[in-house]
Amino acid sequence: MKKSKFFKAILLIALPVIFSILLNYVQNPLTAQTSSVHLTMGNPSNAGGSYSNRLLSKSQYAVSYNCYRGTPNWVSWQLNTSWLGSAPRQDDFRADTTLPSSCYRVTSSDYTGSGFDRGHMAPSADRTNTVANNSATFLMTNIIPQSPDNNQGVWASLESYCRDLVVNQGKELYIISGSYGSGGTGSNGSRTTIAGGKVTVPARIWKVIVVLNSVNSGAYSVSTNTRVITVDIPNIQGIRNASWRNYRISVDTLESRTGYDFLSTVPVSTQSVIESRVDNL
Repeated sequence: MKKSKFFKAILLIALPVIFSILLNYVQNPLTAQTSSVHLTMGNPSNAGGSYSNRLLSKSQYAVSYNCYRGTPNWVSWQLNTSWLGSAPRQDDFRADTTLPSSCYRVTSSDYTGSGFDRGHMAPSADRTNTVANNSATFLMTNIIPQSPDNNQGVWASLESYCRDLVVNQGKELYIISGSYGSGGTGSNGSRTTIAGGKVTVPARIWKVIVVLNSVNSGAYSVSTNTRVITVDIPNIQGIRNASWRNYRISVDTLESRTGYDFLSTVPVSTQSVIESRVDNL
């Protein structure tokens, strides 16, 4: 009887706590997603449930989505050899039905005839281990209006360089990519919006790449010697053959331009060193 009373007492104490946790998850489901591996280096804009900064935590990447711009603010993902394989490119651009119905769900046809590419933030070629993972990169919540010369030229070159670091040098990368501003130049000239004003054309496209020497070592392995590549590239034509290295800046500079807090899970003393440095390799 004593044991029975003891367990009942424990149960009475534990049940309210369990109920509170479950209730919080139901009311705030996004809070349970912040431990995603793709947010290992932090949540730069403290994305949550707002329509201008909505956290979408997918198996393949994490997104801060802006319903008012019709584009992601940023996309964050892990890249190592486990994500790479032989799955073919799916090209199945489509609306993201996980968005609330009151948030406009951008479609592939919204870009048709705009003069801008459907530009991936998390690249299709970074998710080739399975068909499902490759297909996920074609959700329109991972896409921005990108000038063809940027997307197919300088940007593609940087994406290939990242995969080369992983495949040929055994690195693991944590990559955060996004855009800001309005007004870019595509093959049909300059535009501030497309899709009847539902999708904002960004002025600049940026990327932060943390290069780690071993797989699954996490933020704790980042040191003052860790390489961090940061670029900020104009969304214009005429830069197809430009080198991405010409657009390197420091993390500190990008933070001042975007208002985001990058690498927030890294100790502050380490951040102060690596975020002030401009990559020169």
